[in-house]
Amino acid sequence: MADHSNLSRPLAVPAGRLSRFGRMGAMAAGVAGRMALDGARHLGQGTRPNARDLLLTPANMHRIADELARMRGAAMKVGQLVSMDTGDVLPPELADIMARLRADADFMPPKQLRDVLDAEWGSGWRARFAEFDVRPIAAASIGQVHRARLPDGTELAIKVQYPGISRSIDSDVANIARLIRLSGLLPDGFDLDPYLDEARAQLREEADYQAEAAHLEHFSDLLGTDDCFVLPRVHAPLSTKRVLAMTYIRSEAIESVVEDSQEVRDRVMRDLCSLVLRELFDFGVMQTDPNFANYRFDPETGRIVLLDFGATRAVPSELAVHMRDLIRAGFDDARDDVSEIVAEMGLVPRSVAAPFRTRILDMIMLVFEELRRYPLLDLGVSDLSSRLQQMGEALARDGFVPPPVPMDLLYVQRKVAGMFLLARRLNARVPVADLIAPHAGRA
Repeated sequence: MADHSNLSRPLAVPAGRLSRFGRMGAMAAGVAGRMALDGARHLGQGTRPNARDLLLTPANMHRIADELARMRGAAMKVGQLVSMDTGDVLPPELADIMARLRADADFMPPKQLRDVLDAEWGSGWRARFAEFDVRPIAAASIGQVHRARLPDGTELAIKVQYPGISRSIDSDVANIARLIRLSGLLPDGFDLDPYLDEARAQLREEADYQAEAAHLEHFSDLLGTDDCFVLPRVHAPLSTKRVLAMTYIRSEAIESVVEDSQEVRDRVMRDLCSLVLRELFDFGVMQTDPNFANYRFDPETGRIVLLDFGATRAVPSELAVHMRDLIRAGFDDARDDVSEIVAEMGLVPRSVAAPFRTRILDMIMLVFEELRRYPLLDLGVSDLSSRLQQMGEALARDGFVPPPVPMDLLYVQRKVAGMFLLARRLNARVPVADLIAPHAGRA
């Protein structure tokens, strides 16, 4: 869990639909006003700015990030998704600002917290604890986490959902969609609606803490005998649809591992990447949110702590089969087979124009070439990410509009990309080919 110093400030969560709508409107008006002033200033200097440049100023990004962090809920969650891995896309100063949405949110003041817990547990709930720290140890987009101790000495981590979050999902997502479209960042013809529909559905699932408790218990069963990982246990008597009580596990942020030896960093990433493959090919279920805060490290035992199973979803068996076939064909350098498989998966449909299709296949084959060339992939020094980014940016400049990616595949891609980013953050070396081989029948 995060320590108190990482948190922002106590600010009440706007709970009503009208108040949230009003805040979004005020933010949009403020951004539009600043854009108008900046535009007038550029015109006065004899230059003609475009809307994208006017929107992506540090002042506007500060305003947007701060307001989304204050509102929390779907507004902040969608902002996190939009800002994921912006470090290689946006200028550094803007990437730093958007990183605010991937860090801790502002938290509820004690009175609002008490109102939420009174509604969930009844007004006499304090008598059930020997200690309850009203200042959270972590705060995120949908809820915040408090440390508590039961009379028998059991330490708990209690996740409390912000008020009004589940009711505001539809309106929050719609308002964020307007902001995204205003930005001019989407290519002409790009269909955002399927992604917004999925965001709404996923957020509704994440707002159901009873469902998350069931996912946590399922993964505890799957990993119960694994010495690499430790998971909290659900404390059912205090858990509701909007409160999730779990055993507290002492640990450090996963990023702290960067201070450890190369051996430890490599082992941590090997274990996490192995888990992703087991989720995909063995378990048939995956925790799809690779936010770094969902992984922590116990330096005393060397085990990885797994948290937050709200974004857990089933992996269709057909997708697992396609992924296995794709891996085999890629490692065999069978480009024609890869082309057929990614078409069947919906990753690169046959409707994509031939020149674009060829260039996308070049990117896919580049990944497998890298894996064949470097059995121990050093993510700290590899330039694979930058080369793929340059190829993708060239596609965009030439007018390529990405077709909608099947949602199940999108979530797997997101998880894999998150592992890549974490490995790069930890300067870790990962034996990707060796980890993949048993699942692809290549051992």
